[in-house]
Amino acid sequence: MLHYTVVFLVIALIAALLGFGGIAAGAASIAKILFVVFLVMAAVSFVVGLMRKP
Repeated sequence: MLHYTVVFLVIALIAALLGFGGIAAGAASIAKILFVVFLVMAAVSFVVGLMRKP
């Protein structure tokens, strides 16, 4: 699950770069939302991964 979170975080970062750069102005708000959502998912997955391993 951590792998998918990192993959989606990278996709969100790419979408953010395209949106924030003016290439796709309509995608900027979507990219901001995706960035926050996947950043939270990455943090939660990281914490859960640390708790599971002894």
